Amino acid sequence: MKLQALEQQGIATLAGLRNELKNAKRREALSNATGIDVQYLVLLRREIEGYFPKPFALKAFDWLPKEEIAKLEESGMRDTAALYQVAFGLESGTELAGSTGVDAAVLEALVRLADLTRVQWVSPTAARMLVEAGCDSFSMLAAADSGELCQALVRVNEGDRFFKGKIGLRDVKRLIQAAGYVLSWASF
Repeated sequence: MKLQALEQQGIATLAGLRNELKNAKRREALSNATGIDVQYLVLLRREIEGYFPKPFALKAFDWLPKEEIAKLEESGMRDTAALYQVAFGLESGTELAGSTGVDAAVLEALVRLADLTRVQWVSPTAARMLVEAGCDSFSMLAAADSGELCQALVRVNEGDRFFKGKIGLRDVKRLIQAAGYVLSWASF
């Protein structure tokens, strides 16, 4: 019933709903137009925002050379969203490497990591683990076999290399599902 009320207001996509819920004025207007309680819309907005991870500061990739990160920051790219937007808009990484003076291999690695952090629950460390497990983009993650990826991540974390604890198949399945959401609306 609530979804039908939203559709009657012309809201047919998650991105459209996210846009309509982004501030109190819009939520109030939507509540009045649909009869949906405004507090319900507040909770719905919080839930939706959970699917859109916040960008990470490039400094969070602290295993990469600090000098190369500093060059990107000097060029105005301070977080994964800014880096990915610029890199995605170019035809090749060598163009960005040339304009910033960043080593092409470091830049390529950082763009792959930034791509993965667009997936819910993927931190810089988790992105590093995924790359080392052979999964270097959100589209590869979305298409991954959960059992194989789980085993690969366990191998990557042998000896508690990245964190103490176990990587469970259920968590990997949820991660793969979250990557599928990125395929649906591929943006920050």
